[in-house]
Amino acid sequence: MVRTAHHIGSYVPLVQYEIRVAGHLSPRWTAWFDGLGLTWAEDGTTVIRGPIVDQAALHGVLQKLRDLGVPLISVTQLRPEGE
Repeated sequence: MVRTAHHIGSYVPLVQYEIRVAGHLSPRWTAWFDGLGLTWAEDGTTVIRGPIVDQAALHGVLQKLRDLGVPLISVTQLRPEGE
């Protein structure tokens, strides 16, 4: 089943993203990222992962990271399961 989100009068599939940043963000920041999951990797990075409804929302997440002064390592659009 493909999850969808309401977007300007139509339904579009939610896109999963993985955003990797330098350092380990404190768990207290989890609420700031609107339901995206935070995991802490052994290499000293934090992975922020989950569905993002559109490019504007993606840019909003990236702006939050910028405002925190967190160095961005990568942004990856994940393939839907089964592809």
